[in-house]
Amino acid sequence: MSGFNIPQKLPRNWHEREKLRNKGQFWTPEWVAEAMVEYVIQDSEVLFDPAAGSGAFYKALNDIGASEYVQFYGTDIDENVLQNDIYNHSLCRIELRDFMFNPPEHKFQSIVANPPYIRHHRLSQETKGKLREISHRILEFAIDGRAGLHIYFLIQALNLLEIGGRLAFIMPSDTVEGIFAKRLWRWIAEHFRLECVVTFSPEATPFPNVDTNAIIFFIKNEAPQAEFVWVKSEIPYSDDLKLFVKSRFHVVSAPSLQITKRNLEESLNTGLSRPPVYRDFKYRLSDFASVMRGIATGANEFFYLTRKQAKDLEINEEFLKPAVGRTRDICEACITKETLNHLDKKDRPTLLFSPDGRNPVDFSVQIQKYLHYGETLGIHKRALIQTRTPWYKMEERAIPKFLFAYLGRRNVRFIRNEADVLPLSGFLCVFPRSQDEEFISNLWEILNHSETINNLHLVGKSYGSGAIKVEPRSLENLPLPDALVKKSGLIREEKPQISLFLN
Repeated sequence: MSGFNIPQKLPRNWHEREKLRNKGQFWTPEWVAEAMVEYVIQDSEVLFDPAAGSGAFYKALNDIGASEYVQFYGTDIDENVLQNDIYNHSLCRIELRDFMFNPPEHKFQSIVANPPYIRHHRLSQETKGKLREISHRILEFAIDGRAGLHIYFLIQALNLLEIGGRLAFIMPSDTVEGIFAKRLWRWIAEHFRLECVVTFSPEATPFPNVDTNAIIFFIKNEAPQAEFVWVKSEIPYSDDLKLFVKSRFHVVSAPSLQITKRNLEESLNTGLSRPPVYRDFKYRLSDFASVMRGIATGANEFFYLTRKQAKDLEINEEFLKPAVGRTRDICEACITKETLNHLDKKDRPTLLFSPDGRNPVDFSVQIQKYLHYGETLGIHKRALIQTRTPWYKMEERAIPKFLFAYLGRRNVRFIRNEADVLPLSGFLCVFPRSQDEEFISNLWEILNHSETINNLHLVGKSYGSGAIKVEPRSLENLPLPDALVKKSGLIREEKPQISLFLN
């Protein structure tokens, strides 16, 4: 369609934004901010931004020529925001206000935000308790404590959206992939109209070099509808997204966008960050294998040793087990004895110091000295290690036939363990349900088939630059292509199709 173009150069103020990024601040780029503002200001007189920051959305309001007739109202907890010259305009009002704990007392027709991305482990228990109270009052149920501050911003903003009003939020992908997501989005889908969701390919990410994927939600406070528009933006800095939003989502094709009309129920089951799934699968990995996380030492620098360190410390061989801990050390599809020899020559750790639960005096003098050294470092006081009795007793695992890279960008994610190593927590352990060599080889071929690898996005959490993180139970849910399973001879009889409920 005419009017859609792809720019050939970086946007204005690029270098200034890189300086903000170095300070941990992330400016929403114009091509994204303008599209979001175009959506919310339709039939509106006031635009509200609860996390106004450096003014990306107010600048977008100016750039699209709407600041002369649409007022801007923003809040922020940073008093420096009040001094920002960008807000020096008669139709602009900025307040020093905590949106979560002291929100405005009236509702809004238009709300836009890039809320603060503060993950749950950086929130105090007192703050978490207050946030749970707010969410329970609005939702009438408590969401999981692993939700970050940005999730509560969305809940609070939806609560302040007028009937018929529009909201546009740009959020990290954990908004729809976290353990809290399924119940939260069921509630949103029952109370609001989800009009459009925009995702981004790694090449088009609004926030390069940030280890999370961004998603834009366009939500209207009207009766829910059974379908919405799902978009994947593939080229950055294009006007396509803004013009698509300005058309009220009526455009059906654009050079830089994949545009799909999507069923809401299917999307809630599959995950709003994931492409649509139009089929059921008969088989999952759990039909043929079980999955456990790798060994969590609690202090790799103490328990995960190079061969030279182990020799210098004179640690008995019985307490040293071959191990791998870093995905970047494993570049091939198989771990072999040669792999370990190569790592040893590079002085990389390949040995897990794995003491049992005997009393310290029953170890050799050399090990007693090393354990005492660990205590002088405070190793025994670390959170995970404190749960062990005694603190130095290492977790145990059977040797898995396959490893899986827990978080990574590599294409080969399943690794055959021909060296009988123990994986640390950077990997998952995959245990076939049969020890028959033909069964293991056939399963291995299926796991490394491109169709299986492509299914990882159906069960994983997406991160920046195409990285996928997959938890043990989610990996067990990995769909295996029906034709490959049938051809492999892994099954003796057909089983009924199963629907894919992954969240």
